Amino acid sequence: MPRSLPWSRAARSAGHASPGRATTAGASTAGATTAGATTAHRSARRRSARRRYALPVAALAALGLVAACSGPPKGDGNQKDAAFKLSAGTPAAAGELDSFTWAVYAEPPTLDYISAFDYPANTILSNVCESLMRWTPQLTTAPGLAEKATNPNDLTWVYDLRPGVRFHDGGTMTADDVVFSLGRQMDPDNGAAWNSNFSNVEAVTKTGPLQVTVKLKKPDSQFPQYMATAAGVVASRAGVRKAGEDYGTSGSLDCTGPFELGTWNKGQSIELKRFDGYWGTKAKSAKAVFTFLTDPNARTNALLSGEADGGYLIPTESYDRLRASGAGTLYFGEGLSTVNVNVTSMKGALGDVRVRRALSLALDRRGFVKAGLGGAGTVTTSLTTKAAWAGAPDAIRASAFVGLPSPEQNIEAAKRMVEEAGATGKTVTMATSSIGLDVSLLATAVQDAGTRIGLEVKLKTIAPNAFTSLFTDPAAREGLDMFPLTYYDSITDPMDLLSNFQTGAYQNYAGYSDESYDALADKARSEYDPAKRFSAAAELQKKAADQLLWIPVAEWPTAVFLNKRITGAPTTISYLYSPWAAGVGAAAR
Repeated sequence: MPRSLPWSRAARSAGHASPGRATTAGASTAGATTAGATTAHRSARRRSARRRYALPVAALAALGLVAACSGPPKGDGNQKDAAFKLSAGTPAAAGELDSFTWAVYAEPPTLDYISAFDYPANTILSNVCESLMRWTPQLTTAPGLAEKATNPNDLTWVYDLRPGVRFHDGGTMTADDVVFSLGRQMDPDNGAAWNSNFSNVEAVTKTGPLQVTVKLKKPDSQFPQYMATAAGVVASRAGVRKAGEDYGTSGSLDCTGPFELGTWNKGQSIELKRFDGYWGTKAKSAKAVFTFLTDPNARTNALLSGEADGGYLIPTESYDRLRASGAGTLYFGEGLSTVNVNVTSMKGALGDVRVRRALSLALDRRGFVKAGLGGAGTVTTSLTTKAAWAGAPDAIRASAFVGLPSPEQNIEAAKRMVEEAGATGKTVTMATSSIGLDVSLLATAVQDAGTRIGLEVKLKTIAPNAFTSLFTDPAAREGLDMFPLTYYDSITDPMDLLSNFQTGAYQNYAGYSDESYDALADKARSEYDPAKRFSAAAELQKKAADQLLWIPVAEWPTAVFLNKRITGAPTTISYLYSPWAAGVGAAAR
């Protein structure tokens, strides 16, 4: 999936569940157009009040997709040492606004929902186009444009649509629009970023004026969850056809959200206008203006001066400055994000698992979290976040993290591993970039760790606007053994990440292949029963940790800054797929 940023969700797995996003680790501070946004989403979400939905959700609950009611598990033991506090949300708005301005680190190349696979595009699009299901601020799945979702058998999902939902150009949503919208994702000629999420779909058909039935080739517990992401967006068939090749880059998007696309000033900003015909609660602001500020210093200064009222993906180096400014409040929320060292080649020294383990053991994770993440993160040796396991039975969730290596640095033990592997003096190459401190400082930390245990770690500098090619172009990875990667889940399920290590998966850059891993991943994906699915995922977690297919470094929360003028934005990564801006309004005085 093409992404403009390194960390974006570069991911998809050919024929496997499409993973969450990959980003280059920190684009938060990002610069340039690849911006690395990194605010770490991939970590976990918020737990605000639990709302129960009539049961559309019954079917989802059976899946553990709504396990939800309680949201992600509360923080773990490491968090007590963290220099940040997770917030369930921000105060509700006290009134309406004429407009507010939001800083984003890059301009999206398109707002076509089939290509929305990165922070900038999804941050904006989520307020204009809605999906069949909705990812709530508590990171649970709830009804969206479908008021009910049921699965009468393991190979069938039936979506009953809300009546009277209006598109921005005046039409009324019907089953035909849903079939058309999902069909665009499935058509291989469209090159949709979400196409792999439909790999198990046999057919999408209209089975009533307001009913759509999805037939699967085999059971797939991931598919219904992705219907709460951009994969499940519904746009007007007439509107998309009318726009033709210009759809997503100019004119109306003809979706159903609380905002409609207004003026797009190329290179500067995108304006959204409140849609008065919205089926749900109307937006509290008449306009939302997204201004493109690629330079992290410029973004920080805009937040401090009031030029921008708020923003996600806050540059990590500006955390202290924003906190001390008195201009507003910096919040952190569950982000379902982990910062990792992505092992891209096992042809050299890293082909020996002992060398990978040695590098992991030699890393100063705590030093990196303090310097690279502004203290807002927790060290980990788990590829998945604890919050991703929210739907798992307690005992299974606990088992997924039992026996993982210690995150503490041990240089002497690591040095012995390198000697035993006969790798002393061997060279490995790590990518670095000025895209953000989370990228550059992680690369430096890996170089320092390698040097101290007898390896020669060379750093190869990649321009910020070329970093994203590491996810999409094998030629860009030539000569590299590793690069910094921040990965965020797009669903509250560890399989979003763990699917990346199946044979042939999109982000399995090192070409890892294990028949037992593949079989276990297929089993997990096919299980609707939460206990069975998460049990298989826990086994996968242990296999991935044992082989150190990526080297986990830290969990990273979502960061959002709001000045004193506004409030109401969610603190969790749910903002990527739900109409978060509708809740932003005037702060109480």
